[in-house]
This record gives sequence, structure tokens and C-alpha cells, in this order.
Amino acid sequence: MKFISEPSIPVKIQKMKERVRWRNASIVSRGIDQTCMAIDDRNSDNPEFSFMVIGDSGSSASYRQHNPQRKVAELMLPHREECSFVLHTGDVIYIVGSHEYYPQNFIEPYREFIVGGVNPKLIPYDRMVFKTPILPVLGNHDYYDVPLMYRLLAGSTLPLRRLFRYKDIEIGWHGSYQGDAYARAFLDYLKAFHSKQELEFHLDEHYTAKTDTGRCLRYEPGRFTRLPNRYYTFRYGGIDFFALDSNTFNEPSPLPATKEGESSRRQLEKRRHEIEEEEMQILEVCDRLNPDNPEEAEKLDALKAKLYQIDEVKIDIEKQLASHHEPATDFEQLEWLKHRLIESWHTQEVRGRVIYFHHPPYVTEASKWHQAQTLAVRRRLRWVFDGVAQTLGSLTQGRAIVDLILNGHAHCLEYLRTTDTGHADSHLNCIVCGGSGRRPRRRRREGSELMETFEDVTGSLNRKVADSLLFVGRHGYDVLKRLPYSSVRIDVKDGCPAKFVVTPLVIERFQGEWYNRELKPFEI
Repeated sequence: MKFISEPSIPVKIQKMKERVRWRNASIVSRGIDQTCMAIDDRNSDNPEFSFMVIGDSGSSASYRQHNPQRKVAELMLPHREECSFVLHTGDVIYIVGSHEYYPQNFIEPYREFIVGGVNPKLIPYDRMVFKTPILPVLGNHDYYDVPLMYRLLAGSTLPLRRLFRYKDIEIGWHGSYQGDAYARAFLDYLKAFHSKQELEFHLDEHYTAKTDTGRCLRYEPGRFTRLPNRYYTFRYGGIDFFALDSNTFNEPSPLPATKEGESSRRQLEKRRHEIEEEEMQILEVCDRLNPDNPEEAEKLDALKAKLYQIDEVKIDIEKQLASHHEPATDFEQLEWLKHRLIESWHTQEVRGRVIYFHHPPYVTEASKWHQAQTLAVRRRLRWVFDGVAQTLGSLTQGRAIVDLILNGHAHCLEYLRTTDTGHADSHLNCIVCGGSGRRPRRRRREGSELMETFEDVTGSLNRKVADSLLFVGRHGYDVLKRLPYSSVRIDVKDGCPAKFVVTPLVIERFQGEWYNRELKPFEI
């Protein structure tokens, strides 16, 4: 039985369009750009500002005596007054983005950021208003669902819930309903308006900001804090921010119909069989552990983390084995990004550009670099950047297409810089911030240099494409094991091009205690 299911890319796109009434006649007639918003906090023209970044945070139920997500939130609180907003790189709610877990896995941990947070249990998940904006993108877990049969079995009988507890611990009765819970929590859910009059009144009240592309949504901290779409852009302090939904352009390319392709298919099937056997062995150990015993609960937690990691590997293998044709790539979004980046470079007041989305194109966390989804995202981002560079020509004067890329998905904090890749994604600064609540993971054994294989007329060429300059993840073993959880603060300085000062905010669990881990700020 499949415990987790994922909608197809066309379904993800269509469902999200329906929820925001994409290009509805009333929206088009008003000249509204549904991919743009303006943050109206009376500080957006200040060239010096700060913001924070978190990701892969949405977990709490599996921790009986401590909540890492809350610990990270407490690290962030002293910076809240000085930071204009918080970017969230996805996986807001584990395991399957279910609405029933928003109260304990999001509202409770971040209660100081939300209006009425002194009484977090009274805040409906689809009525949140932020005092300090939290601006997320969708992660893969925010799209996941639970097959009906599993919901009936695991939800109705205690023995089965105990048997499947490593899967069920944060699933319950619901899945994301194809991303609907996320949409109701964060997007301007225009589908809820049943009459034309209601819709038009709402549009005239909240889509009053003016941009180069028309009217757009006005995001007002403390009053109206909704996002216009699953991908969007906003300008703050002369910096253009682009939020993407990487779940719709991460599908692996098909295996070639050659001997090499068939060999790859057999290797994938063998690997799937091996990890399924490993999964069963871990389950047998889990069944012998008592979650009410603190020492055994810690072991059970570590084993569950391993099982979730196995799930991700299996999902990636299934995506590769199922790819018989060219993947259903979200070219509408990618074309939008390309054109908006070109427009940004032609706008004199823009000093820099930041992109954030869930799946990292570059990462050294053990389970992510070799995923086919990582390569798919990297190649499609290159396609966009190459197109932008070709159009801009010498306008960039040697600068990278974007100043900073922010991602999650990998449960760590990492700073990477790309080398000369032979493409327009050369010399990029990338920060992976996915260690804000879910159990941290280790760096891969191959180390900090990332190598990639390129094909040309002369054959295969393996060359370095990126260096990892900082990695904060799980390290040590047994009693010496350390689990660091993290976010970052980024200070944007005046000047053109803008400078970004990154301050890691890290708290580490070691031998049952919490310790602040001091890391020096660095400039990019």
C-alpha cells in the first residue's frame, strides 16, 4: 500500500489556478497582475533592511519532550523587530500538508509573528494575519496526500495506527488535498467568493497597489496578509524577490531507450528493492521500541528519520522509473521568471535580485545531490538563466543573473558558490536553509566539491560546478551525536550592487540539552 501520494504536475497547476481564479474576467478587466504584490509596511523604500529565512520547519508531533521548530522560532524572536519579513523555503507542514496540523506545527511555534498569537488555539489556519510577514513557497510535503484506504485504516483502528506509527505520526485523517490546505492558509483564496459582486468588492479593496505590470495585491502586515499566487514577485528596498513553485518543474527527464538507459532502469529497480528490505528491517526494530521510554524514544525518533529519508529516495526512484516521455514541465512559470528577470535588469532602481524556491539545484546533503529531481531543477533553472543572459548581453557587466538563491528540501544549513559551469548559473551564491524543524541530515561522504558530468561531441566530461563553503547538519554518532537546527538573518546594505550579510542562527541538541551555536556572519 502506498502511504503517500503526489498529484501530477498538470493537476498541481490547474488546482492552484482555480483557487486564485487565474485570469478571471473581473481580474483581467482591472489590469491586475496576479503574480505580483507590494508589501505596504512604510519601510519598503529603505535601501537598508533585514529579513530572515527558514525552511522545512513544519514538524512538532514526533517530539515528545522538545520542539526544535519552537527553539528556532525563539532564536528568531530577538531579530523580529529589526526584520521586515521572513522567507519560508517550503515544507510548511509535515508529513502531508494536512490542515489539522497547522495549529500545532505552524501557528503555535510562530505565535509571536501572528495577530492574536497570545491565544494561538483560537486562530483558524485559514484566517492567519501576520504582524511580521511570513512569505512561503510550496514544498513537496505541502502537496502530498494520503490514499483513502490508508486514512480509513490508520484513522479508525488504534492497532494499525501503532503498527504504522512512523508514517502516521503527523498524518492523521487528511492530506493536503492537492495543496488546498496551503492555499487556504497563505494564498488569496478567491475561489471562496461565490458571487461576482463579492469578488469585485474584494479586488477593489485589496488589489490597489501599482506596479510596472499593472495593479497588484497590497500586502498589509497586521491587516491583510495574503499571497497572490503559488509563484510571485515583490520589490523591497530596491531588491526584486522572486518566489517559485519548484514542484512543477522538478520532474526527471525520461531514461533513454538505449542499452545505457535499460541498465540505469535495472540499477534503479535493484536500489528500490534494497531500500525496501532496509525499510522492513527498520520497521521490525521500531516495533520493539517503547516510545514512552525516553532512551528508546530517542532511538525511535532517529529510526523514523531514517525511514522518512528512505521514503524520499523511493519517491525519486519512482519518478525516474515512471518517466517514459518528456516530463510535464511548467514552462508558463519558467517563461514568466525569464521575462521578469529581464525586466528587472532593465529597471534602473533595482539593485539586486533574490530567488527562493524549495528544491535546491546545488547541495551536499547526503540524500539530495544524486536525486534526479535536483538535476531536473538545475537544468531548468539553467535554461531560464541562459535565456536571460542571451537577451541581456553585456548589460550585466559580469555580474551573476541573480545575487542570491535560497532553497530548502535538504535538512541542513549550507552556503555554496557555483564555479564556471559553462552556463549563466556561474558564480552564484546559494543558501540552503532547510534545517528549521525537521530532523537534520548529514553531508554526503564525497565532501564539499560538487562535480557534474557534461556530455558533448567528444564524450563525457566530469568537472567541478560548485563549492560548499559552509555546512551545518547532523554530525557525530551515538552519545556524541549533535543535531543542529537553523535559520538565517540576512542584512541588505545600501549601494549598487547590494551587499548581503548573512548571519546563521543555530541551536544544537546534544545529549538531551540545547546549546546556542555561534557562527560568524559572512558577506556575499
